[in-house]
Amino acid sequence: MKKILLSGAFLMFGAIAFGQDLPTNPEPGKCYVNCKTPEVWKNEDVTIEIAPAYKRIVTHPAEYKTVTERVLIKEAGTRLVPVAAVWETKTVSYVAKEDANKLRAVKATFTPDSEVIETKAASANWEMSEKAPDCESSDPNDCRYWCYKPVPAQFVTVPLTKLDTDANTVSTPVPGYEKTYTKKVMVTPPTTRTIDIPAEYGTIKKVVLVKDAWKEEITVAAKYKTVTKEVLVSKGGLTTWKEVECELVNNTPLPITWNLGSATLTPGAKRIIDARLLPILKDGISVAIESHTDMRGTKESNQDLSERRAQAVTSYLISKGVNPSQLTGNGFGESRLTNRCSDGVSCTEAEHRANRRTTFRVINQK
Repeated sequence: MKKILLSGAFLMFGAIAFGQDLPTNPEPGKCYVNCKTPEVWKNEDVTIEIAPAYKRIVTHPAEYKTVTERVLIKEAGTRLVPVAAVWETKTVSYVAKEDANKLRAVKATFTPDSEVIETKAASANWEMSEKAPDCESSDPNDCRYWCYKPVPAQFVTVPLTKLDTDANTVSTPVPGYEKTYTKKVMVTPPTTRTIDIPAEYGTIKKVVLVKDAWKEEITVAAKYKTVTKEVLVSKGGLTTWKEVECELVNNTPLPITWNLGSATLTPGAKRIIDARLLPILKDGISVAIESHTDMRGTKESNQDLSERRAQAVTSYLISKGVNPSQLTGNGFGESRLTNRCSDGVSCTEAEHRANRRTTFRVINQK
């Protein structure tokens, strides 16, 4: 019965492989992943000019000498000596205050008066008479009559004041007067007389150029450096199927011990990666890296921390020469705890450490 089931599974796997371009002639109980052949590189030495040849210029300073010269420090000239003017005193009359007028105000005079003003015009009103005493009609209005009686106008007398004589002024002359002052009058204007002043000389020291600055050109040779570069020998990318351990298809723990709150790989963690992952990746197989945290801290900070831990592993593998196309890294924060240690639950440090984990699994390359 087991042989029949195994044969049926093998036939089904072969049918699926034919439909999806899976490995031909697979062995029962084996696992396979789709890989791409890696690129082949070789090292070549290249000599490059790192510094060009150039001219170096050495400058030499100018040469000087000191000489003494006699120089004019003050030119000959003349000095003018003033001769004072001659003055005399004179008396001058002037109008100290001019003639003017003084005005006196005369107030206005008034007389009392009055004026009659009509406050209501004359009018008339209709009035009904009393019933006639000898009226024989049953309707009393037959024995009445209407009269249009006048209403006299109404007046009021308003007292008022009328202007008799308006205000004016009376002018009285105010005489002015004269005063005198003294002033000095120039009889002889000021003048000058000229006195000759001789020139003055002194000595100075000055620096005279003997030879101007000059340059000397020196040729400096170019510098070269030999560097090693990688040259592509054969391009990778061809799709092949490779047999892998079946347990590697599922998430396999990578026994890295992460310090609390840290995404830094310790030397021990790097040795574990070198031993467990590098041999698999050097065969061209692709790997998915997944990192997790414990529940301590906020969900947002734990998500960020798990992503940085996954990135730390992939960055280290790339630094060891792994092609980035073979790697994917994801963080899941505290969303996939392996034990009961969720928020609000008291746990030991060992239980928390179990949730601070990183796993890997082999995946197909598209």
